[in-house]
Parts: sequence; C-alpha cells; structure tokens
Amino acid sequence: MYDYIIIGAGASGLLLADALGSDAFFQGKKILLLDKDSKQQNNRTWCFWEAGDGAFDSILHRTWPKIHFAGRQTTLHEGIAPYTYKMLRGIDFYRHYLEKINGYENISFTNDEVISVAETEESVRINGKKETYSGKVLFDSRFDYRDLNMQKKYPVLQQHFLGWFVKVDRPVFLPNEATFMDFSIPQKGNTRFMYVLPFSETEALVEYTLFSETVLPKSAYELAIKRYLKNLNAGGYEILETEQGNIPMSCYDFSKENTNRILKIGIAGGWAKPSTGYTFYNSTKKVKKLVKYLKMGKPLSQFQRKNRFWFYDLLLLDILHRDNSLGQAIFESMFTKRSPRLLLKFLDEDTSLWEDIQIIMACPKWPFLKALFRRLL
Repeated sequence: MYDYIIIGAGASGLLLADALGSDAFFQGKKILLLDKDSKQQNNRTWCFWEAGDGAFDSILHRTWPKIHFAGRQTTLHEGIAPYTYKMLRGIDFYRHYLEKINGYENISFTNDEVISVAETEESVRINGKKETYSGKVLFDSRFDYRDLNMQKKYPVLQQHFLGWFVKVDRPVFLPNEATFMDFSIPQKGNTRFMYVLPFSETEALVEYTLFSETVLPKSAYELAIKRYLKNLNAGGYEILETEQGNIPMSCYDFSKENTNRILKIGIAGGWAKPSTGYTFYNSTKKVKKLVKYLKMGKPLSQFQRKNRFWFYDLLLLDILHRDNSLGQAIFESMFTKRSPRLLLKFLDEDTSLWEDIQIIMACPKWPFLKALFRRLL
C-alpha cells in the first residue's frame, strides 16, 4: 500500500515526485511513480519565459533574449527583459529528474502500463499489465479527449503542430531571437502561424502550428514548412529531427474528474493554459500549490479554483470556436498596441487588474463584446 501513486513520468509527474521527495514533510510517505516508458529518448521540447535565473537553468538547451512577432501589417523584433525565453529538451529533463528521484529512499519508479483504475472508500487500485498497485491517493496525468469532446458547454480547440529541426544552406535565422508567432503565412480560415527557435544562423526548429478544431494530414504541415523555408530563401536543407504534438485548448472544468482520492494533473488536470497551450511553466506553479495544499490535509476534490484569467481565456476560445480566422487579427492587435513584456506577464497570469484592462483594450472590441454578451445570457 502506497501513500501516493503518480501515473506518468512526464513534466507534471516528475515535478510532483521531486517536490514530494525533497520535502521533509513527506519523508515518511511511500510513493510510487508509474510510467510505461523508461524516458530514455528525447520525445519533446518545452519552452517558457522566465524573469531572471530559474530552477531549470542548469539543464536548458537554449535561451533567447528577444522575440519576433509578424502579422499581416506588423513586424516586431523586441527584447523581453527582464524575461528570457527558454528551451528545455525532454531527454535532459528526464535524466536530471530521474536521477534526483532515484536518490529519494521513499520513491520507487516502475515501468508498467496502466490498464484500469478503481477507487474504493479506503484506497485506489491500479491494474497494470505487469502488476496491481494500491495507494491511498492517486495523481493521474493520463489525458483522453473523449470526455472533453462529449460536453458542449465549453468549446474545444486543439493546438496542433509539426516541427522540423533543420540545417539549411544559407544563414537566414537570427540566433538571438525566438519567433513567437509568424502570421505572415496563409491562414486558410484558421489561426495558423510559424514558430521558429534558432540555434545558429543555419540551424533551427521550424514549427507549423494551428489553433483549430481539427488536425491536418501530416503532409499539410510538411508542405507549409517547405514553403516557409523557401520564402526565407534558405536554400537546401537537412531534417535532423522531427516533433509533433497536440495540446487541448479548453476552459472545461477538469476538476470534475477529481475525487478525494484521485487528482488529475498536467494536461489531464487542466494545467495547460487554455488560450495558448503552454503547460510546462504553469505545471511548476501548480505543483508548488498542490504540495502546500496536501500539507493542509484538505480534500483533493476542492484543489482546483477558477480565476479571472480563466474567464479571459474562455472569451478568446469562444471567439475562435465561432470564427477561427480571427486569431491573427486578435494577436496582431495586442502585439502592435502593447509591449511583449506586458503580454508575457499577462499570459503568466501575473498582471494587476489595471494591466489586464490595458491588454483587453488592445484587443478588437466587437468580437469580445459579443462573446461576453453570449456568456452572460
């Protein structure tokens, strides 16, 4: 019988396991971390912005002091101090945190695939392919679109993307700035942009990203990247690695899945920022709050709380659900009228109410007023 079981050794699972293992309060607790994968491959990258030094600086792959935004009529190249845009490779994160977790005597990491979960009044039972496990509390990071798509109260979009790590013939990338959003590409009735993280003048991650309801055939992403590289006049290119992903964008109340013994975490717990899909840095904040909450002994079912930023995200997703082509105009208006530093602070949910109003006033008014009116009816 374990005190805590964590399903999933991704970002949220490893961060939570490390937080529990490093805190003296939980030293007497028996903890199990379960994942079907051994986490020995670089299967993803995480990016985030942060002011000053941070906990992940020693394992970062790359940082950028500036960002680039491009729209139909706007092109910005700006520094974002005191923030820095940071990139973390999955393999570096896994190795670092698995090594730390292996040093905690009260935590076990087991490779097994979860088949089913059953909850009783006294415990949670996890049936794996290899073994059966029992715990008093379960933190579950498994996500499934099924429950999300079955409800109609909140719109569901997807942030879906395919990226190529490329080496090109000509020096076309600016190594000191990350392309946050490039809307200069054809929108085709959707919210579509290129996301570029340069490592040198000739090497970069070039990613074709959409905020929309449905995904595209793989060939459509690949064609868009090819055209983008051609328009950059990059010449020939070599694909070094690829990555593909899909992040849900919804203000659905993920806490409905929680009980007093089971808490959904990570994307499955609604830890992804609904309006952007950024999850990693938000997960670090959620883990800190969760550990503090566990120490207070309060019911897990009451952990999640909505705030005003949730409502801002809801209005944006309502707009993009009704007319997905409006994304470019909304983001371009904000980046044109407000500084990137203020926008990043707002997306981090660290702004004051007055700063929120400044951001809101920079958005196209009519779509948001109509969205607000529909939600108030």
